[in-house]
Amino acid sequence: MTAQLIPDRPAPSPKRRRPRREYAASFIYDQPGPRGKRTILFGSIVSSVVFIVVIGLGLWQFADHGQLAPERWAPFTDWAIWSYLLVGLLGTLEAAAIVAVLGGALGVLLALGRMSHQRWLRWLSSTYIEIARTVPVLLMIYLMLFGLPQIGINLPTLWKLVVPLTIANSAVFAEIVRAGVASLPRGQREAALSLGMRGSQAMRFVVLPQAFRNVTPSLVTQLVSLLKDTSLGYIVAFTELLYRGQVLASYLHLLIPTYIAVTAIYLVVNGSLSYVASRLQRDQSRRRVKQPPLPALPAIDHTKAANA
Repeated sequence: MTAQLIPDRPAPSPKRRRPRREYAASFIYDQPGPRGKRTILFGSIVSSVVFIVVIGLGLWQFADHGQLAPERWAPFTDWAIWSYLLVGLLGTLEAAAIVAVLGGALGVLLALGRMSHQRWLRWLSSTYIEIARTVPVLLMIYLMLFGLPQIGINLPTLWKLVVPLTIANSAVFAEIVRAGVASLPRGQREAALSLGMRGSQAMRFVVLPQAFRNVTPSLVTQLVSLLKDTSLGYIVAFTELLYRGQVLASYLHLLIPTYIAVTAIYLVVNGSLSYVASRLQRDQSRRRVKQPPLPALPAIDHTKAANA
């Protein structure tokens, strides 16, 4: 039967191992040619040399002003100093975790509202997102610190930081989730509806899980930005990492060594999250390039096909 349907199909060649396909970003920009690659290499070398020179000049200035003297760094060999800073790191992680949970939940609701068929709900969600993305977080913190007490509302110190960050980050989370939903083919939702699901069920069980999987690297990257924003907690005297660094620098009279230690802690934490985001991005790219193999058709015997 197959011979009659496909008389000109040649016999398949011996099965060979398919080469591994690597992720390419050619859909974002054109691949550079030989001249472009030389230009990129030259620019990378020059940038590296400039960076090394700047670091060397900075260290030379530190040494010239006595900032690299061993006695100035001796306090940081004591575990008590690091434990004092790590308590501030726990405060930073606590505030970031609360904002991530509240902002993430509110962001999902805002994203669903912006994609709603109800015009008033879509308008309300869009207005909130645009205002929250426009107003500076620092201004909202000052409102919590000085404005609300004027009308008799005095929130705890933690929530003076958490509420403004939640308002700002929920808008960003909403846009990330909406972009993830928009990136899915419409057939996903239509297939769920054809199976008898309601619109809310299709969104909850089919669309949102796939959207979250697609935007997970972006969500992790936003957590890095959120961790950095918690440094504004020093304004409301919340016990976070930067606030503890300020107190420690004033106590030890070691401004530069203290802030270098605080910077190192931020680099470790945020660098770890950035590494997780890049790994997730690479894993998603590898999953996208892997295509399921097509089913093999049987070989055609042209002699039998001619006799038929």
